[in-house]
Amino acid sequence: MLAVGLMSGTSLDGIDAALIDSDGADRVRAVAFHGLDYDDRTRSRLAEAARVALGMERPGPAPAIDDAARLLTDLHADVVHALLAKAGVAAGDVAVCGFHGQTVAHRPDRGWTWQIGDGQRLADAIGIDVVADFRSADVAAGGQGAPLLPVYHQALTAALPKPAAVLNLGGVGNLTWIGADGALIAFDTGPANGLIDDWMGLVSGARFDAGGTLAGQGQVALDVLDTMLDNPWFDAPPPKSLDRADFTIAPARGLSPADGAATLTRFTADTVALALGLVGRPQRLIVAGGGRHNPTLMRMIGDTCGLTPEPIETLGWNGDATEAEGFAYMALRTLDGRAISFPGTTGVAEAMTGGTLYRAAKDTARR
Repeated sequence: MLAVGLMSGTSLDGIDAALIDSDGADRVRAVAFHGLDYDDRTRSRLAEAARVALGMERPGPAPAIDDAARLLTDLHADVVHALLAKAGVAAGDVAVCGFHGQTVAHRPDRGWTWQIGDGQRLADAIGIDVVADFRSADVAAGGQGAPLLPVYHQALTAALPKPAAVLNLGGVGNLTWIGADGALIAFDTGPANGLIDDWMGLVSGARFDAGGTLAGQGQVALDVLDTMLDNPWFDAPPPKSLDRADFTIAPARGLSPADGAATLTRFTADTVALALGLVGRPQRLIVAGGGRHNPTLMRMIGDTCGLTPEPIETLGWNGDATEAEGFAYMALRTLDGRAISFPGTTGVAEAMTGGTLYRAAKDTARR
């Protein structure tokens, strides 16, 4: 079946939309991809929604969040229309759309996680049934609600020698480890691009360290690095997950722009090495997410981990589309009642499905 997947990550850089042909199990074929970069105003509104959400004890109404949710949903609808036009596919030929929404707060320690976005509004706008709110059921059952991509990573790496690992470098990093016996373990590794992006915004106003250029010019401040790594969270066994705001750039303040960028980039690399230390050395480390475009970060990961990180393109896949494809895949699994989270990936007691299905209005024209 054809399925659309949508992802707006914690880096707040834009929306990724992917169209796949899959059975939700062993067969996956990428069909098309389309992306939309957020403008500064949209990025600011989403960041403000996250700031408000992180200050709340539990999810609840707030004008900044409600307005951001409507804006986010309508932008996603525009992206779906553009994706289908690019692919030459009618909405009526698409079985389902997986809509992750925008994470504004992730607090499994408090029993909740919050991804804004109106599933029904999107379904009616695109004329396709939508599966949204993928994480809440897992958290309500005692899981971490993240990461969710491992089941898709397992399908993508089916032909690789095992053990194999897939590292996603978004705002937060997460690792999927597939054992020789098929065992699936996954967890967040720590900040990936998040702190580097925050530092660049502070010292230069840039959204990210393009090509890792600034970090490549600096020296790692080992005392600052040691302070940041001295955190019991890194020793905790998986599964475990983070909110993007759980770590800050505060320890690096006072460093030069280049040294701060180098130190925070090395921090991300070291957290990957610590993560691999919890599960074992894979035969191959496949990297998805925006961080794979940062050669300084990739070099540091190779140095600290003692192996060569490979961009996911080496498997013939589009690394910019991976997360969006994963939510299309999981939406198909939700339709079939298949599990999307597992004891080894989120800590839930037993494998379980997730997501809420929103049916498109019957009078919505399927283009």
